[in-house]
Amino acid sequence: MTAESQHILPKDIFQTIFEKSPGSLLIKADIPRFTILAASDSYLEFTDTTRDAILGRGFSEVFPDSGNVDEHIKAHNVFIRVVNTGEKIDIPRYRYDIFNQQNNCYEEHHWSCSNVPIKGDDGEIAYILNTVVDITAEVKAKEIALENEKRLNLALEATGLATWELNLIDSTFSYSAGMAELFGLSPRTLPTIDILRSQITEEDMRNIILPSYHQALISGEYLYEVKVVWPDKSQHWIRTQGAIIFDDHNNPETMLGTILDITESKRDEIRKNDFIAMASHELKTPLTSLKAYIQLLAKKLNNNDDEFIANALTKAGNQVNKMANLIYGFLDLSRLESGKLQIKMQDFDINKLIAENIIETQLTNNSHKIIFNADGAIMVYADRERIGQVLNNFLSNAVKYSPKDSTISITTKTCDNEIKVSVSDNGIGIKLKDQEKLFQRFYRVDNDEIKNISGFGIGLYLASEIIQRHKGKIWVNSEENKGSTFSFSLPIE
Repeated sequence: MTAESQHILPKDIFQTIFEKSPGSLLIKADIPRFTILAASDSYLEFTDTTRDAILGRGFSEVFPDSGNVDEHIKAHNVFIRVVNTGEKIDIPRYRYDIFNQQNNCYEEHHWSCSNVPIKGDDGEIAYILNTVVDITAEVKAKEIALENEKRLNLALEATGLATWELNLIDSTFSYSAGMAELFGLSPRTLPTIDILRSQITEEDMRNIILPSYHQALISGEYLYEVKVVWPDKSQHWIRTQGAIIFDDHNNPETMLGTILDITESKRDEIRKNDFIAMASHELKTPLTSLKAYIQLLAKKLNNNDDEFIANALTKAGNQVNKMANLIYGFLDLSRLESGKLQIKMQDFDINKLIAENIIETQLTNNSHKIIFNADGAIMVYADRERIGQVLNNFLSNAVKYSPKDSTISITTKTCDNEIKVSVSDNGIGIKLKDQEKLFQRFYRVDNDEIKNISGFGIGLYLASEIIQRHKGKIWVNSEENKGSTFSFSLPIE
């Protein structure tokens, strides 16, 4: 350290600190020149100038206001107001382009500016501390965000989507353009969330929206379809998909979602279901007659020694039963999706119902050994016929997809106020990628081993819907080439 560096004068200290300060100029309050007395290094850097080029010169000489700058934010006018009022004046944003010597062109810049008056010994305004911050990057980012938002809104308008956001802390509700029209309201209206909810049926609110919301609080995601009644009393359908944002403590903070009008696809689905229901209903009568004739013929030829006739009648009866099951399945599907599938609750012994289903299965197919060891009665409160339908589906699948002479086992177990029923086989098993889709409507596993096995992929879908309507659960555990276990659980009242 030299002797000179050990004896820095206060003026030198001030100058050093000022020159290292962020984006500052010290300007003399000598109206109208406003002479520049000092400049920080950072100010010189982002204005692409030098200290020698600006010190001692008037501010407007060095940084002339462009013609497109508003009068109230022109530097000269702002400095005059600071001197006359003695108050600090901030300019949150203004544009001032800087000439780039290297590129020989002006570059667009945006600034935020603060002008602080400094009094002299006589109490008058002697100086102005002009501090600026280059906010070009922030402005550009905001412009890009606005452009992206504009593009998004155009895309939403083209697809018919509307977005919405619900703050779960203060219940603030916001949405994009197009939301009102999805609910049959004028585009100029600004509906509240209560107005929108009032157009959703109470049944859908209770059975679909509220359960979906509570499930989303766990999973963070939700998806549902509900019916909306427009002011003109016409019925429409919407699909909502979205997610919940949680804070750092895993508390739900915000709900984000999109809404899409699916009325036309729903109406097509209703027409399809109506056709299926009508066709299935019309097929029931001739099929019932055909089954009766086969049974009468089998009874009449009961003592006939012709083995071919006996086998043919048995096979014909089995095919009629398969056709009947398909028709009743389609009828149940149409009732389910039109909301007409009735659930008749009653108390019954589920072990007894399982035993009856085993006997019924073995009457039509004795190629498998079915093991069920019931330990006493287990009473449940449910629809006996519908639960029997689920059991029959599990058993028939186990028979269809496992080798002949193999064993199928059924177990029942009670735990934590619910009963669990499982049907296990040693069949071909199910790939992991297929397991989560098995309970979807019309889903069929793509497997060469089962391509010749009949079915439309509605049995497990119906079983899933029936169990869900009983507030139960349904699932599958399987390993390819080692077998499957289909299970469901029901609450015990």
